[in-house]
Amino acid sequence: MAEQESALRMLIVDDEPFVQRLLATMLAQLGYRNVVTCSSGTQALQQLTRSVVDVLFLDVNMPGMDGVELIRLLAQARYCGLVVPVSGEDSRILESVNRLLSAHQLKSAGCLEKPVSRARLESLLQSLKPKGSAGKLPGAAPPGTLGIKELHSLLASGTVIAHYQPQVSLTSGALVGVETLARLRDASGATVMPNRFIAVAEEYGLIREITRRVLQCALEQAKAWREAGLRVGLAVNVSMDDLAALDFPDMLDGMANALGVEPQSITLEVTESRVLQQLSTVLDVLSRLRLKRFRLSIDDFGTGHSSLAQLRDLPFDELKIDRGFVDGASHNCTLRAICEANVRMAKQLSMSTVAEGIETQADYDVLRDLGCDAGQGYLMARPMPGEELLRWARERAQRAARDCG
Repeated sequence: MAEQESALRMLIVDDEPFVQRLLATMLAQLGYRNVVTCSSGTQALQQLTRSVVDVLFLDVNMPGMDGVELIRLLAQARYCGLVVPVSGEDSRILESVNRLLSAHQLKSAGCLEKPVSRARLESLLQSLKPKGSAGKLPGAAPPGTLGIKELHSLLASGTVIAHYQPQVSLTSGALVGVETLARLRDASGATVMPNRFIAVAEEYGLIREITRRVLQCALEQAKAWREAGLRVGLAVNVSMDDLAALDFPDMLDGMANALGVEPQSITLEVTESRVLQQLSTVLDVLSRLRLKRFRLSIDDFGTGHSSLAQLRDLPFDELKIDRGFVDGASHNCTLRAICEANVRMAKQLSMSTVAEGIETQADYDVLRDLGCDAGQGYLMARPMPGEELLRWARERAQRAARDCG
């Protein structure tokens, strides 16, 4: 039995003694013996005040305090472990509970349907095994976000960099574009991921400076790629602060002209959930960007509150299907239906479509068969520096040529 498995502390919350014993036995057989059982939410809360719990298996439908109520109380108590909903209810309810966990910022390791199978339990527990340093669970909080002084220092030293994730045609597999992703580099040379600095930058009014530097990096990279014989579309995320700045279209147009990069090769990705906050200014800026021939993409489509109104009111060229609908579309009929509806609607509006977060061949095949134009995700490639992407593109083209030959 691995030490890391025996060290994990687990709590089973279920009102059925038989289910408690069955799940505890399966866990023991898989090497997890540090297990406590409770018959109600009240007992579970009491147990959590006495000891730390790494993984909590939670029956969703219990008498008295049900699983949904317990989830709310876990969030209020700032529970930091993983929650695994367990239920005999239909899969749609389990999916809703999983989304509720996310809304409460609780970490989930997936769901288990009753009757629980040992194979499914073992598969879920495999995802708990650390891939790096021992003792860390997936989903644990990333290293702390940068303080404003740290961020100011990094920006002052000019360490904003960009990585690029390929976007490929789902029919031909050819590279058609890249999404530009912001990174920082600290004094030690380590890469600082955006979840550590974007929120701070937005809060303290530094996000426009980061966007400007990322755009400069991306446009210079596009020029270098073009000189090396690689021409691809370039997508860059822009913030609400950028879209609220009336001088943004002229600034971007000037940058592109100075480097000889065609505006129509640049796509600006706009997160839909924030667009309507300053609609008149956003309409002004987006309309001028389109007049200057920059392309516009609506990102995270379907996750906000006014998706259809934005498609009606704003001049988007492209619709990006959120990874939350793409991941699992091959085996989840609800997700597949949402992807299909998005693709069909985009075609009717003469918009292209890009699917985010493709991680399996099965999901790739589904989105291709639905008529989605392009996709990105770990199945094809992770984000990488510009020089690596050039090598990646050349190697991919060479493989395609060999396959055709």
